[in-house]
Amino acid sequence: MELHDHGLASDLEMMRQQAAERRQVLRWLLAGAATLPLMSCGGGSDASGAAAGSGAAGVTTPSTGACTVIPEETGGPYPADGTNTYGGSIINVLNQSGVVRSDIRASFNGATGVAAGVPLTIKLQLLNASGSCASLAGYAVYVWHCDRDGLYSLYSSGVTAQNYLRGVQETDSAGNLSFTTIFPGCYAGRMPHVHFEVYPSLAKAASVSNRIKTSQFTFPMATLNEAYTASGYTASVRNLAQISYASDNVFSDGTSLQMATVTGNATDGYVVTLVIAVNG
Repeated sequence: MELHDHGLASDLEMMRQQAAERRQVLRWLLAGAATLPLMSCGGGSDASGAAAGSGAAGVTTPSTGACTVIPEETGGPYPADGTNTYGGSIINVLNQSGVVRSDIRASFNGATGVAAGVPLTIKLQLLNASGSCASLAGYAVYVWHCDRDGLYSLYSSGVTAQNYLRGVQETDSAGNLSFTTIFPGCYAGRMPHVHFEVYPSLAKAASVSNRIKTSQFTFPMATLNEAYTASGYTASVRNLAQISYASDNVFSDGTSLQMATVTGNATDGYVVTLVIAVNG
């Protein structure tokens, strides 16, 4: 990944022409959108383990064109989106050069650390709940999560000089995007999770004031138990045994819309898929 110091605004300027071309393609595709199947929201299972959806991706095609907006959740104490401070300074990666990237395992913009752990691919699709669940193209998602030790870059002792496991991606014409990362650990008091914020465009992702949704997603218990057999996750085994979806302060009201569908294993890595509906 090439690093430079021109900032996110410069990055966006270079990407604008390509984004415009994608939007033009979308306009052509929308002419025949009525003939395309629409995806529903939700993930693989809820807290009780009930299946949601079918097929490899774990999503279904709704007959009504309706979907449910994913719940609004806290961004937590470690967002690095400009909404809080650490050590007396505002922490904001959204205005740093290099934050727009698909592989978020390494630090960027001058930092050199790389997060170790079980490989994880995150695949998200954005749908417009107020527009018959149509795909949302040209939107942006900022994701962040802890490392396998349960530490958050820029905030936690020992990794304050790192900014890994944070990144922004733009949705394609079908509302899809993906990130390459590592499976997050489980720290005391929370079920394992990934944070994300949704923005109406890549340009608007440069400022947290433009976000339209903040939420989190989690993983099936069977996946967690398997993933934490891998090297480096010993503390996660202990912490997971002391928490549950029902006692978690975010997922205690249900996980049906925030439970990712997972394939893979702890040796080769995992792929998680989640369809996210917002009011576009």
